[in-house]
Amino acid sequence: MMTQQVLVRLPEDLVKRFKRAVAPRQRSKFVQQLLEQALPADEVSDRDPLYQAALAVEQDEALAAEMAEWETTMVEDGLTSSESSGKPTR
Repeated sequence: MMTQQVLVRLPEDLVKRFKRAVAPRQRSKFVQQLLEQALPADEVSDRDPLYQAALAVEQDEALAAEMAEWETTMVEDGLTSSESSGKPTR
């Protein structure tokens, strides 16, 4: 397994606790285990229902056209700058 060095900034009191609790030659392994437990595996994110729904939306041409129409409608709402500010026009 290839490894990379990572620089992180932590509060001083947390670093002191970390150094007291974990032996110098065990610190990288300790952080690695914490990250492996805290972060989802890569393959899990591909099966995430929300991610799958987003992919389906991106591939749906009819939905993409409808979204483009909505975007145009919202940007070009027909109001002039004086109408949108509430000031009467003459």
